[in-house]
Amino acid sequence: MDHGAPVREFLGLTFNLSNVLMITIASLIVFLIAFLSTRNLKMKPTGRQNFIEWIVDFVRNIIGSTMDMQTGARFVTLGMTLLMYVFISNMLGLPFAIIVDHDLWWKSPTADPAITLTLAVMVVSLTHYYGIKMKGAREYGKEFFRPMSFMFPLKIIEEFSNTLTLGLRLYGNIFAGEILLGLLATLAVSGYESSLFSGIFGTIAAAVPMLIWQAFSIFIGAIQAFVFTMLTMVYMAHKVSQDH
Repeated sequence: MDHGAPVREFLGLTFNLSNVLMITIASLIVFLIAFLSTRNLKMKPTGRQNFIEWIVDFVRNIIGSTMDMQTGARFVTLGMTLLMYVFISNMLGLPFAIIVDHDLWWKSPTADPAITLTLAVMVVSLTHYYGIKMKGAREYGKEFFRPMSFMFPLKIIEEFSNTLTLGLRLYGNIFAGEILLGLLATLAVSGYESSLFSGIFGTIAAAVPMLIWQAFSIFIGAIQAFVFTMLTMVYMAHKVSQDH
């Protein structure tokens, strides 16, 4: 648990190299899954095509529960990308962590608030973009003053709170899971230097809880990917649907 982050400065900017590495790996995995699953598409899907079509149907159901599909069809690709990217990012740090010279290099990218809040800002910004694109700037601007003009400050606060809760909810769940796994791993290896018995006892005592928590963390990671995608579509529906 005693580690830092591999931070470097370049052109006056500070970069967390672990974050850069992990978001790149997550992006490559998502690209490979999408690329391999959509090669040689057939009218009667088999194998990998079944998997990607299941994701499409799953995302369409999410969108259909928040807005009409005539409006929401354009967001299917966005929903698929978010669902796969967030899920894979949640999973990367579960099997192991890699620490080099007291710097944590391998982890779940979503266990860092900078990444989850960046995703949240991107999502909220996209909702504003599509709201303006589909309704027009004048009509979209009026939404902030409905039903009464005094609602404007409250709606501005709502935009900030939506961004914070969307990003911090994801970060909190994934970070807490990795912290507990780290504590269990520490328990499993503790005591070998001072006592063989305590080391073996610690390993046995930590092995079962670690396996259980690994399985539970996979479940939580999947739920958080679903929640992030669902809330994205809910926010999008509020901005683009004519009845909101």
